[in-house]
Amino acid sequence: MTAAVQADPVVSTPYGAVRGRYEHGIAVFRGVPYAAPPFGPRRFRPPVPPEPWDGVRDAGAFGPTPPKPPYSEAFEKYLSDPVVPGDDCLNLNVWTPEPGPGARLPVLVWLHGGALTRGSSAVPVYDGRNFARDGVVLVSVNYRLGVEGYGLFPDAPANPGLRDQLAALQWVHESIEAFGGDPDRITLAGQSAGAISIGALLAAPQAQGLARRAVLQSGPPEAFERDKVRRMVRRMATRLKIPATAAAFADVDRELLLRTQADVGKLSSPVLGGPSFGIVVDGDIVPRDPLEALVDGDAARGVDLMMGWTSDEYRLWLVPGGLVERVDRLGAVALAGAMARCHCNTEVPRGYRTLHPEAGTAEIVGQMVTDHLLRLPMHRLADARPDTSYVYEFAWPSSLPDLGACHALELGFVFDTGDVPESRKLAGEGAPQELADTMHAAWVRFAADGNPGWEPWDARHPVRIFDAGEPRTVFGPRDAEIALWTADALRPPPSAPASVRVDGSPMRSTELRSVVRRLRLPGSVRRQ
Repeated sequence: MTAAVQADPVVSTPYGAVRGRYEHGIAVFRGVPYAAPPFGPRRFRPPVPPEPWDGVRDAGAFGPTPPKPPYSEAFEKYLSDPVVPGDDCLNLNVWTPEPGPGARLPVLVWLHGGALTRGSSAVPVYDGRNFARDGVVLVSVNYRLGVEGYGLFPDAPANPGLRDQLAALQWVHESIEAFGGDPDRITLAGQSAGAISIGALLAAPQAQGLARRAVLQSGPPEAFERDKVRRMVRRMATRLKIPATAAAFADVDRELLLRTQADVGKLSSPVLGGPSFGIVVDGDIVPRDPLEALVDGDAARGVDLMMGWTSDEYRLWLVPGGLVERVDRLGAVALAGAMARCHCNTEVPRGYRTLHPEAGTAEIVGQMVTDHLLRLPMHRLADARPDTSYVYEFAWPSSLPDLGACHALELGFVFDTGDVPESRKLAGEGAPQELADTMHAAWVRFAADGNPGWEPWDARHPVRIFDAGEPRTVFGPRDAEIALWTADALRPPPSAPASVRVDGSPMRSTELRSVVRRLRLPGSVRRQ
């Protein structure tokens, strides 16, 4: 029977039946609820199961997206973030080649990025049709964002957005067999904030045994400082002239809350820090720092890992709005700000200067912060789990000016969706299809059997480089930079922390605080 005359696929879930659509021979189910709408008395609370329904629920269109502010004009040029109105935003989508029990295909559960403040499963780049075409059931998830998902209040549990993700993972484990998936072969995959979330889920006691493998793209396991998140909430409360409590925030108009969040978050940046939303240690779902739990604990010991980064992560943070030029003009001031952000001694930026003598200040600052926040913890994680960890670097540069191999550029290649306009917003024209074929196939292989097609991590530090032409394995390509941080950790801190000196230029702590203002960041540029 051809796809043109196939009846719409119908699958039973624990809460009722859903009717999807056949698209190019792939069964697609969109907007399937895994939890009840998180509003009214459930606002700022852990998710609860959805109300069961009678009959067959239509699952032909994407469900509502969680409340979120739009990207600033500078970022909207590169990133798409569709909005679907409605309260029933705790939903997911499934692409499968064989709906119904018995197929037991590998499953990949996708958690989107967006700094935990933006993004959704409806972004066209994340279309799962090509994973399903190649025998993998793809599930993409919506979860609460920003203050709704990661605000820290005295009268509500922490991390409701992460709890949403756990509820979705539990739903997948219980329900995916009916869609043709194998609950014993679930791979968690995500990029940026989605990868950070996966690190926390891997370490969560409640999630043990729910995933067999994990892919962390440009986001390490981490927990934010609680005070950093509290400052974000307090600043919002001050603007709104209300107490910093969940009860008070729940009474604020939703659009006003989003505008206030966007305004307060303008100075959040991976390069310069600032208050922002993030996952925090809560003594429950996050009992300790996720990286430490994964490095020296028993959490997720049987889970295969694939992790990596792009060569020029920082360019998505600095290129929009002309920030590269501004950082270059600040020179030593910007380097000192990066030192304060990374808590390092002057030997670190001097070491980067020696390794990269032709690099400008923005590149030195960007690579320093990327290594400190991302590559160094991923090296630690891979070192702690050799033989079952695979590391990659995405090196193909965008054809758009100055972006290079920036943060999030690899997504259209991983999903093999370079044909959608939203992928070209970041990649430009002429993205090589053979690179998409190669990367996408590696992710498919990893989801299927845990081996993406190159050597696992060992003392030689093999890294698979994805660029134009055939992929290649390079040993220790970032080891010289990582060694600078290892050596720096063995040195005593500067004797006068109120003043730092880079290339002979002194800077006081009061000047450090002015760096953010001098850069005049155009909206939130924290991990997109």
